[in-house]
Amino acid sequence: MTSHLLKHKNTMKRILFLLLTFVSLSAVAQTDLQTRIKTVVDEGKRLYRSEMASWYGTDLFLGNYKSRANVGGYFSYTTKEEVSKCIFFSKAEKPRVIGTISFDKTFNPELAKIDLNEREFITLENDLYAIRKVALTIINTDTLFKKYSNTDLNLIPLVFNNEKKVYVLTGPKQGGAVIIGNDYLLTFDNNNQLTGKKALHKNIIPVPYAGKQSDGTEIVSTLHSHLPETGDIITSTDICTLMLYEKYAKWKTHKVVSQKYLSTWDCAKDELTVMTMEEVEKMKKNKNIPTE
Repeated sequence: MTSHLLKHKNTMKRILFLLLTFVSLSAVAQTDLQTRIKTVVDEGKRLYRSEMASWYGTDLFLGNYKSRANVGGYFSYTTKEEVSKCIFFSKAEKPRVIGTISFDKTFNPELAKIDLNEREFITLENDLYAIRKVALTIINTDTLFKKYSNTDLNLIPLVFNNEKKVYVLTGPKQGGAVIIGNDYLLTFDNNNQLTGKKALHKNIIPVPYAGKQSDGTEIVSTLHSHLPETGDIITSTDICTLMLYEKYAKWKTHKVVSQKYLSTWDCAKDELTVMTMEEVEKMKKNKNIPTE
């Protein structure tokens, strides 16, 4: 009898151990997912702020700076104080800043500060200029980078958390559709030397603005799918693109489908939710998912 009780207790201990292990692994996996979600959203919003500063900064600078032949280019970044700046530099062999357009979180052009005083780059600006210059050369010579008609390749240099990157996004020259995909990431070391380059989405996916389908129903939610090599949740470039164009497109949500997860971006709240495919397996499958 005693032997039987001991065996039963040992069995129960093993079951309890397995249950605790499963719960622990599930908690770790959930924590890891939440960390990934926060990372991708934060990076996407940094990219968005940079692009918004470039969009509005270019118009304001060109409207106030007369010597356009002296303009060598521009880039944008956000300070620790949440001020987004668009920096214009000269064409000189050793370029200098010739214009700084600064925005608060609203990006209201009427509240922007325009500074046309010429000055040297600060350290951060020098790094951003250096990695942008390398990236510009690479995208014009490397066959990895594809160019499509009626689109532009837009460079977004980032220096954050001791990481140096240049994202390359495809932007439309015409309205009516949002361009998802044909985006790239270049990484750099502390000396601004290239360490890696890769395509994020393999293909380009034009997604139409909101409107009516052939059956008369309204398009308010759109989606695209990810291949495993792109990643199993939405990318930071997806988030940046959605934030830039969601108000023009008049979408309510945009979804990204992968083998593991369904990512849903709320275009009104600029918030991301991610569900496992097991959680959404009972949902009606959309047979018109644009694939990469």
